[in-house]
Amino acid sequence: MIPSPRSLAVDLLDRIDRTGAFAEPLLDACLRRHALANAADRHLLTSLVYGTLRMRGHLDWIIERLYKGKFASMQDGIKNILRTALYQFLFLERIPDFALVNEAVELTRNRYPGREHLVNALLRNAVRRGRNHDFPYPDMGKNPEEHISVVCSHPLWLVRRWSRMYGPERTLSLCRANNQVPPVTLRVNTLKSSRPLLKALLEEEGFSVTESHFSPDGLQLNGPSDDLRSSSAGRQGLFLLQDEASQLIARLVSPEPGEEILDLCCGVGVKTTHLAALMKNGGRVLAVDLYPGKLDALNRLAAKMGITMVETLQADASTKWGELLQGTFDRVLVDAPCSGLGTLRRNPEIKWRLKPQDPSSHGRLQAGIMDRAAALLRRGGRLVYSTCTILPEENELLIGNFLSRHGEFSIRSSPGASSEASTLIGEDGFFRTAPDTSGMDGFFAAILVKH
Repeated sequence: MIPSPRSLAVDLLDRIDRTGAFAEPLLDACLRRHALANAADRHLLTSLVYGTLRMRGHLDWIIERLYKGKFASMQDGIKNILRTALYQFLFLERIPDFALVNEAVELTRNRYPGREHLVNALLRNAVRRGRNHDFPYPDMGKNPEEHISVVCSHPLWLVRRWSRMYGPERTLSLCRANNQVPPVTLRVNTLKSSRPLLKALLEEEGFSVTESHFSPDGLQLNGPSDDLRSSSAGRQGLFLLQDEASQLIARLVSPEPGEEILDLCCGVGVKTTHLAALMKNGGRVLAVDLYPGKLDALNRLAAKMGITMVETLQADASTKWGELLQGTFDRVLVDAPCSGLGTLRRNPEIKWRLKPQDPSSHGRLQAGIMDRAAALLRRGGRLVYSTCTILPEENELLIGNFLSRHGEFSIRSSPGASSEASTLIGEDGFFRTAPDTSGMDGFFAAILVKH
């Protein structure tokens, strides 16, 4: 018997809480493993998982006011049953309220015998109050930070930090944008196709796509993406999924065919393969990462995309290594590990895991990687530092401290040949995007030149 989308959603949320895994790979594996009845059920499962993660703080605030006991002591599995049911009641309109309550009660009876009465009472109380329940939210005028935290479902410490940086109105705009479903954006593999050809091919297969605004390699999908990877274009390696802001980072590096490029913290190779494509598969990209599993995934991706000039190396990019390579690379990309706060639309689980002190600890790691990158770059070369976060301790402050240690570097405010991103570079020379201002993930980048 195939489990229901609601049962599977609770399973996934439990596993995300228990293991610290990310939702996307777990959900993809679940959709492959379980032959759900139809596209509507697949969509419901996706909506329940991501919606519950996005609105978790909001949902918990309501549950705490319905529950007479200590919410923190409630079993995590019961919390997720309540969260998914309450999310569906408040934000989706697919099944009758009584059916929603009954399924949550039955799920609880099977997993936590004896606790179904609690779930039944809480959810019936919520239904009785209606979707416009009478709990008074914190007042935006009197306490804007608490209002934004509760209504827009972000941790209070993060709302306070953004409010100090941007003010309450911009913080409200940013948090609202973080709760939106992000667009599905593709990057064309220019070694095998072109944007017009890929667009035409996808349209022949029944997909609706439009050209992205900033990235000349990007296409945005309009409509369902269920069969995208199994499409003819997907099987041939003509594209890969990549947010538009992320697509602009390799263009800030602006590599030329024949050059020696170093990609530090390359991960599974999304930006690495873009560098190779911009170089027309000529020259060398040395891709370095700490985790061999990611390098294996990079090698598979490169082979699928027809790339032969990428070499991989397992190393800790923050430590002293590569003495024989000092001063040899024309360009270095540091795609630094970071808090990921610019990707909350895609990875909402991050905001419930991150602690206030975490960005500072990332900053220390990032600084070590930058010091190593500086030694490996040749004079006259370009070093691009990028993150997918919007906190200054991982971005502007880090670059300021780097420049104070390395007087041989200066900021270059123009991307050069890659002018598509020029409008996203501020007067201080830094590249920035954010979901509420550009419609893209939140990215930061600095272009540095070694003299």
